[in-house]
Amino acid sequence: MKKLRLVLGDQLNHEHSWFDEKNPDILYVMAEMRQETDYVKHHIQKVVAFFQSMRNFSEYLKENGHEVRYCKISDKDNPNELTALLSNLISKEKIECFEYQLPDEYRLDVQLKDFCESLKIDFKAFDSEHFYTSRTELSEFFEGKKMLLMENFYRMMRKKHHVLMQGSQPEGNLWNFDKDNRLKYKGQVPIPVAIGFQQNINEILSEIEKANVATFGKIDSKNFNWPTSRKACLAQLTYFCENLLKHFGDFEDAMHTDEKFLFHSRLSFAMNSKMLSPKEVVDTVVDFYYENTEEISISQVEGFVRQILGWREYVRGIYWKEMPNYAQMNALENHHKLPDFYWTGKTKMNCMQKAITQSLEEAYAHHIQRLMIIGNFSLLMQMHPDEVDAWYLGVYIDAIEWVEMPNTRGMSQYADGGILATKPYVSSGSYINKMSNYCGSCHYNVKDKLGEKACPFNSLYWHFLDEKKDYFANSQRMAMMMSLLKKMKPAELAATKEKAISLMENRENL
Repeated sequence: MKKLRLVLGDQLNHEHSWFDEKNPDILYVMAEMRQETDYVKHHIQKVVAFFQSMRNFSEYLKENGHEVRYCKISDKDNPNELTALLSNLISKEKIECFEYQLPDEYRLDVQLKDFCESLKIDFKAFDSEHFYTSRTELSEFFEGKKMLLMENFYRMMRKKHHVLMQGSQPEGNLWNFDKDNRLKYKGQVPIPVAIGFQQNINEILSEIEKANVATFGKIDSKNFNWPTSRKACLAQLTYFCENLLKHFGDFEDAMHTDEKFLFHSRLSFAMNSKMLSPKEVVDTVVDFYYENTEEISISQVEGFVRQILGWREYVRGIYWKEMPNYAQMNALENHHKLPDFYWTGKTKMNCMQKAITQSLEEAYAHHIQRLMIIGNFSLLMQMHPDEVDAWYLGVYIDAIEWVEMPNTRGMSQYADGGILATKPYVSSGSYINKMSNYCGSCHYNVKDKLGEKACPFNSLYWHFLDEKKDYFANSQRMAMMMSLLKKMKPAELAATKEKAISLMENRENL
C-alpha cells in the first residue's frame, strides 16, 4: 500500500516513530505555503527560520533513506494551499492511504479533518509524540473544578513525571521558588557571549522576496542567529546549561537596556518547531543541575522547569479545552487599535521603545518584556485583543497559535475573563522601574501621574482600574487595588482619568 505522510513546518521531530522504518512505499511531503505565510503577517526572521529548519529536516530524512517530496515557496507547481497540494499528490502518485500527525493549531486540525472526510482512500492521524500531555489531559485533570490553577497542574506534572522530586516531596522542600527569581540586573555577574550559528540564508530570502510574501521586521543575512537544525538546537541547549543556567532564575524577570537576552535559553523556537522535545530539554537541564549542585541552586532550575513542564503544557491544555470560542473572547470589551509604533518602535516611552525595537530586530523578547511591558501597555490602552493577538503571533519567532493565544489573549490581555489568569497583569511604571533600568533614561518621569512628562503607565493604570471597576468588584485578587482606587480623592482621580484619556486619544505621539 502506497502511503502519503504529511509533515507540517512545526513537526520537525527527528525522534518520531514514523522515521524508525525506511519504506519505499511511504512518501513524505513537506511544503512552504502562502497559506501559512499569509494567514497573519509574520516577522521575516520567523518565515526564514521555519523554511530553513524545514529544508534541513527534509535533507535529514533523505539522508536517512526516506522518500521526500519538498515544495519550496518558489516552485512553480506549488499550489500554496494544503489540501490542493495533498489532492494533487494523492492523484499523481496513486496514493492508497494518507497519514498525518495531529496539528497543534485548531485551524489546521479542522482543515485536515475536513479533507480526510472527503477522501475516498484510507487515512489515519497520529500523535506528534512531542508533548508530555495529550490534548485533553488538562481538561480531565480540572474536571469539576471552578479554578484552573496552573500551580495545581504543575505539581501534578512534577509528581507524575518525577521531575525535581525526592520521593513524594519536591526538591528543596518547596514547589515554587518564584519569590527568589525577581532580582534586578545591575551587571552583578557577566553575561557570556551568545552562541552563534553561521548560516547562509540569502537563497531563502531571495525566494521569499520573489514570491511577494509580505513580512515585517529586520534580518541580517550574514548573521542569522537562530538554530535551524537539530545539531544546532542541541548546541544551544548545551550552551544554556554550561553558561546561563546558574543565573537563570535570579534574573528571569529582569530587563536591561544593554542586554537583550540576559540568561534566557532562547530554546522556545527549537521546542515549538519540535526539533527538541520538552522532555529532553527538562531532563538535560535537571541532570546538569544534579551534576553541578555546588554551582547551581535549586531556584535557578525550578524556575526553568516550571516554564516548560508547567506553563508550556498548561497553556496548550487551555488552548484545546477552550477553542474555538477562545479566539473570539473579549471579556473586558476593549476595542482600540494598535498605534503605528508597534511596527516601528518609534516612541518616547523607553521601555516600549526597547521592547518593541528588540522584537522587530530579533523576533524575540523574553516573557516579562512581552507581558509587563508590551502586554501591560496594550491592556492599559484597552486595545482590541484581536489586534494584540495578530501582532504577537506575527512578531515572535516562537509564536504558534496554541502557545501564543493563551499567553496573549488570556495571560496578557485578560480577554478570556480569567480562565487562565486569576487577575489582569497590569501595573504602573513602578513595576517597570523595579525590574529594569529603562526608566532612568526615559523621556517620561516614572514618579509622576500628571504633567506633560508623566509616565503614561501611571495615569493609564488608574484609569483602567476605574473603567473596569464593576467587572472586578467581586475579585479577591483585585480587592487591594480596588480599595486604593476608592481612597483616591475625586479631583485627583478625575485629573488622572483626563490625562489617561488624552494619552489614549493621542497614542500615536507617545
